[in-house]
Amino acid sequence: MMNSQELRLNVEKALEEIRPFLQSDGGNISLLSIEDDKLVKVQLEGACTNCSVNQMTLKSGVEMTIKKYAPQIEQVINVE
Repeated sequence: MMNSQELRLNVEKALEEIRPFLQSDGGNISLLSIEDDKLVKVQLEGACTNCSVNQMTLKSGVEMTIKKYAPQIEQVINVE
């Protein structure tokens, strides 16, 4: 199991992978917090708050990518 610091680094790596797709749509994503080493809170910014991409698709894509890097993450929440 990764410790909190490794976990954070891996979640950031996942976001680095996602970010270019969001930026091409005029948006961005930032990591707000990781709670209990299993819940990630992110904030979608810019155009992505109401972009053409369905929120659920976006969320599942973000969640899937994060879980690829950090399998112990159980949930990803977008904080409005």
